[in-house]
Amino acid sequence: MLKRTVLTAALALAACAAAVPALAQDKPPLKIVVGFPPGGSADLLARLMAEGLKNDFSSVIVENRPGAGGRIALGQVKRAPADGQTVIILPSGPMVLFPHVYKKLDYDAVTDFTPISLLAHFQFSVVAGAGVPVKNVKDMIARAKAEPGRSTYGTPGQGTLPHFMGVLFGQQAGAELTHVPFQGGGPANTALLGGHIDYKFDVVTETAELHRAGKVRIIGVTGAQRDPQVPDVPTLKEQGLDMVATAWFAMYGPAGLKPEVRDLLSAAVARAVRTPALRTKLIEQGYDPVGSTPADLAAAQAADLKRWEGPIKATGVQLD
Repeated sequence: MLKRTVLTAALALAACAAAVPALAQDKPPLKIVVGFPPGGSADLLARLMAEGLKNDFSSVIVENRPGAGGRIALGQVKRAPADGQTVIILPSGPMVLFPHVYKKLDYDAVTDFTPISLLAHFQFSVVAGAGVPVKNVKDMIARAKAEPGRSTYGTPGQGTLPHFMGVLFGQQAGAELTHVPFQGGGPANTALLGGHIDYKFDVVTETAELHRAGKVRIIGVTGAQRDPQVPDVPTLKEQGLDMVATAWFAMYGPAGLKPEVRDLLSAAVARAVRTPALRTKLIEQGYDPVGSTPADLAAAQAADLKRWEGPIKATGVQLD
């Protein structure tokens, strides 16, 4: 009888041990790739989302693969297995601007990736270094016109949305600005604080704290309304410049994700974004949270691809 009891217990323990891997597979790991360095807006959003998604996965890690305005990270995700365990969080630029900007891309923004979810909408800021003698956009334009080409502005990278914010700003203002690209918003901030560049175009979140501390001056925002992070700063429209521009962050996976895997990821994102704690944090950082369906993201991408084609061609900017 004792032998039978011991044998039964041993078999039960073996069954439990065998079940552990199966249970672990119910919640797979998730890697979120970010194409910009730590400290920037894309990195911040990815880490907030990682925290919000941790209950749906066995682990969630954020991997920074900066460089080429996000193209290096996109290449990594394009080559990743289509198993739902590797995704990318990125601003809309690489998916709606780059196809019009670069003569040759090593990815197709539509066919090489699976749309998962729109995460948030956001606007941009025009930031002046503390040592630059301007108080507002009107001053900035006058200074740039007085010394054509000498006013420099930094961005997170060549061909990024902030790059084209600067191009469009210059066109609207009739002023010549010189673009200085960096590998992310953090390095551009360092250059701005060090006086190596005059201005910076980027997501408001990148410099809101520096603005409040008096280390830089946000002199304008690009949305239709003022940004709640810096309510003292007027929009470009309020300052007489006919320019309104916003963008979005989204999550994509590699092409070939099974619909059920894609939909599980999208549902997890929507649950996370609806969580009051995460939603509050996103709003505090200047994001307008969304958490959409894959179809909504695909539609937003298609609309913006079409919307940006004309303006980019009009700038004449083409990159290798």
